[in-house]
Amino acid sequence: MLQLRERDFEAFFEAPFSAYGPDSLYVSPMKSDLRRFLAAGINPLFPDDATFTWFTAHRDGRVLGRITAHVHAASNALHGFDRAYFGYFDCADDADAARALLGAAEDWARNRGFAEIAGNFNLTAMQQIGVQTGGFEHPPYTDLIHNPPHIPRLLEENGYTAFFPMSTFENRVGSIALESLTGPAQRAILDSPEFSFAPVTWSTIDQRMEDARVILNDAFAKNPMFVPVSAEEFHFQAKEMKWIMDPRISAVLHHRGEPAACIICIPDLNPFLRATRSRLGLATPWHFLRHRMRRDRAVLIFSGVISRLQGQGVNAVVLHRILGAMQRAGYATLGGTWISDTNHASLAQKRKMGATALHRLHLFRKALRA
Repeated sequence: MLQLRERDFEAFFEAPFSAYGPDSLYVSPMKSDLRRFLAAGINPLFPDDATFTWFTAHRDGRVLGRITAHVHAASNALHGFDRAYFGYFDCADDADAARALLGAAEDWARNRGFAEIAGNFNLTAMQQIGVQTGGFEHPPYTDLIHNPPHIPRLLEENGYTAFFPMSTFENRVGSIALESLTGPAQRAILDSPEFSFAPVTWSTIDQRMEDARVILNDAFAKNPMFVPVSAEEFHFQAKEMKWIMDPRISAVLHHRGEPAACIICIPDLNPFLRATRSRLGLATPWHFLRHRMRRDRAVLIFSGVISRLQGQGVNAVVLHRILGAMQRAGYATLGGTWISDTNHASLAQKRKMGATALHRLHLFRKALRA
């Protein structure tokens, strides 16, 4: 008999491992990080338990799947949505389990009066979003969604419709011609005393991350679904990122002493997470040191230029610096987080850099009112 449980964290963490099996390309966040993401009063997104919950599906002692149901009140207020979110929808290819999980999330949202539910949001639009709908054979990088092909099918079978198409991309770092990124505009920026790269070191990372937040909020202000990120939210989300950063491959550019542009990259942590099964243990330090010695994959978390400097070649200056540093440091590939089909400028830049498509993603939504 199928059983639903609410707020069973151990089962929630175990669900994708149980549902997808040992050969899956899925990689979980570190268990300790996932726990704090789902902690009311600790995660700034959830001031109390009334704003979110999660469910797991069980049969005969096996965890078959999981899902969160939650609210992002700031997004609804800013964009005029009447929407609840679902996230972390991971499920075996089991119609009954999927129906029960999705139904539980829908009931939670319906009981709070929302007109629709949409996901995956893990947990906001500035974190992992989407359901993978293509490129299933490609291993994900850190902060990228992965699910098997049956997940979008299960959603469609339960009345969900795909929207907001996105893609992720990958570059061979050594094959990028750095000189193609610089021209007269970029050389003028590099020669100008008004521009300077701020130091990115272990002692300055907190300040550079705050610079990055300021740039993010300005650069992304007009993007669909974007909500300005508070300092508390940003540094909560970035907490696990700071201890794995390689300062050589992130950069912040100042203009007249103020944050102007940045590219934040981190080494791909997924090989380490896979080796540890995303759990802390006695062997964790050894696995981490081994990963640091062998890392050759990096992921671009985000890049941005403040609005008043956009279209002037500033992004190419920062990109040139980062890619040169990656080549010198021995990184082989660079993955990137999602780019929507409507972001023509970023897609054009990927084409110019010779990037190859990695994954295809969509959001899925369902109306909760007739």
